[in-house]
Amino acid sequence: MTLNAAQSVVTTGTTPAPYTPTASDTISANDIIPGGGCVLRVVTTGTATNVAVLDPNVTTQGNPGTVTAVACPATGVRYILVPVAAVSSAGIATVTFSGALTGVTYDIIKF
Repeated sequence: MTLNAAQSVVTTGTTPAPYTPTASDTISANDIIPGGGCVLRVVTTGTATNVAVLDPNVTTQGNPGTVTAVACPATGVRYILVPVAAVSSAGIATVTFSGALTGVTYDIIKF
């Protein structure tokens, strides 16, 4: 599990600094703006992947909340919202990537 930091977008422009995903990455609550969240910009170049923002809430039996993955095409770009509700009691949000990760990168953008 890798903790990755978000970038701020400024009026003078921001140069993307993409991450190469692992099966499970985390984002600090400090990078997830209250009332909004942050955005993942997932870029695929020849490899389809699925991305899921985990739900830290659990049922009374301890089962995690239901997660629906976002399908990213073999070649393309997807923006995925990481809402404030995705932050766990440990102060992180977890994002998982499934499928082959060759040719997949992503940026975390806070706004």
